[in-house]
Amino acid sequence: MSIQSKMIVDKDFKLAEVDPRLYGSFIEHLGRAVYGGIYEPGHPTADANGFRGDALQAIRALRVPIIRYPGGNFVSGYNWEDGVGPKESRKRSLELAWWTTETNQMGTNEFADWAKLAGSEVMMAVNLGTRGIDAARNLVEYCNHPSGSYWSDLRISHGYQAPHNFRTWCLGNEMDGPWQIGAKTAVEYGRLANETAKAMRWVDPTLELVACGSSGSSMSTFAEWEATVLDLTYDNVDFLSLHTYYNNNNGDTANFLASSLDMDQFIDSVAAVCDYIKAKKKSKKKIYLSLDEWNVWKTQGTSRAQQHWEIAPPEFEDVYNLEDALVVGCCLISLLKHADRVKMACIAQLINVIAPIMTEDGGPLWLQTTYYPYMHASIYGRGTVLHPLITSPKYDSRDFTDVPYLEAVSVFNEEVNEVTVFAVNRHLGEGMELTVDLRSFGAVEVIQHTILEHEDLQAANTRSNPANVLPHNRGTAAADGGRVSAQLPAASWNVIRLRVNG
Repeated sequence: MSIQSKMIVDKDFKLAEVDPRLYGSFIEHLGRAVYGGIYEPGHPTADANGFRGDALQAIRALRVPIIRYPGGNFVSGYNWEDGVGPKESRKRSLELAWWTTETNQMGTNEFADWAKLAGSEVMMAVNLGTRGIDAARNLVEYCNHPSGSYWSDLRISHGYQAPHNFRTWCLGNEMDGPWQIGAKTAVEYGRLANETAKAMRWVDPTLELVACGSSGSSMSTFAEWEATVLDLTYDNVDFLSLHTYYNNNNGDTANFLASSLDMDQFIDSVAAVCDYIKAKKKSKKKIYLSLDEWNVWKTQGTSRAQQHWEIAPPEFEDVYNLEDALVVGCCLISLLKHADRVKMACIAQLINVIAPIMTEDGGPLWLQTTYYPYMHASIYGRGTVLHPLITSPKYDSRDFTDVPYLEAVSVFNEEVNEVTVFAVNRHLGEGMELTVDLRSFGAVEVIQHTILEHEDLQAANTRSNPANVLPHNRGTAAADGGRVSAQLPAASWNVIRLRVNG
């Protein structure tokens, strides 16, 4: 027996063009994300710079457009000067965000080199915890000024004649959080962020800048923080950040699969605050959103490194199962449904730390279940998001009401003349018969129907069983003129690619 859902996709019901940076990610100096993740001299696949080749290959396959660096909580105590210049003279420092020892063998220039190899832009973050205007403007000068000044000439002396030209910069990280080094009130942060933004733009007027929103919607200062910060920074920033994580630590799968409804509400709420300040200032400028930390995070809230001052100890190495992948898929659909306002997003993080990619020091690499919906969305979710009209049975869970069993969105890529439907069947026990009406496109044909499923929702990919949960292309989607019918298995992620012939 199957439940019935319908979807109407009209080529004129355009929401927004997808900014490719919606599929960004994040690498922080935390755990084994850098050391043992992207950088491991001596690994069998490492190049002359110490970059793991197997990690680069897996990351390139994701087509990650932008990567946030170097933090995260790490950045609020980071002295960027410690990570440039000859490696043999770089000092080791006590890293207070995660209670580890930072070797500084990977720094700004190395990350710029690595990002080019990965095919990604860099979203740089500046330290507004222990530092401020001066360090930020000097870092911009070091990274982006061609030559003829102290900091740009220092970069050249370090072997980088051409500037890095980083365009996107975060003004600190989670400055409302009491766990943050140098945490601030909204007024304290807003004033500092505004003055820092001015100085950074005076060095390089082409920068686009991201102000810190709340660390999450559960913060006691949420919404008031956004309003105050934007009131103080509106004219000098382009984006406001959002951070959100989800987990199923209480074992309620139906409720967990509805998590993207919380993401929808969070995005809508922050956008409303942005528009309130726009109206208050009588401004014509629209602030866009950067959801630059999001993911499933099962171990959130656990203690920092168990043994203080280790170098790159394993931390937050969550093992992701099928239900985690379904939530990641639903969140990707949510981001696409808000592509008119969310222009950047970063799944946190990219490798080893709550990540889709895992490595063993000196050993192999494997892909977690969450890798696949992320890869599918990044590759096939480029183009124009179309407003889908969806009819689906619904259910109630502990925290949510009227949760549609079908979570879906469609993207039209006019360059290759393809429509892609991303769909999750949230029903845990029944398949779904999905009918998609695409008559406005004329005739269509099915290119491929990819499914991620498993009889066990807790099934995961591990070092010893890396191919336990893999997508397959045995989906049943079939086209008849401008209509498509497909069977979506219970608890499944689906990608239906359609070629437009009309």
